[in-house]
Amino acid sequence: MTDLINIMDSIIRRHRSIDVAESEFKKMLYDDEILHQDYKEWCRREGFTERKGFIEYCHAYIDREESLWDVLDNPDE
Repeated sequence: MTDLINIMDSIIRRHRSIDVAESEFKKMLYDDEILHQDYKEWCRREGFTERKGFIEYCHAYIDREESLWDVLDNPDE
């Protein structure tokens, strides 16, 4: 099984644009059947459709990053 989450995180960090990251990820899925199967399984497990799973993950990733900065900006909270 591939390390799907690390792959998705890496793509997001590298491109910093959801559209570009999604395009690269879809190309990777097309080129790698094992990755594609792992992604399908992950989507089922997380309750996402294959079409929107990566985008939903991107939004959650960005929200987590922003919440880290919020904590640093407000150390008393």
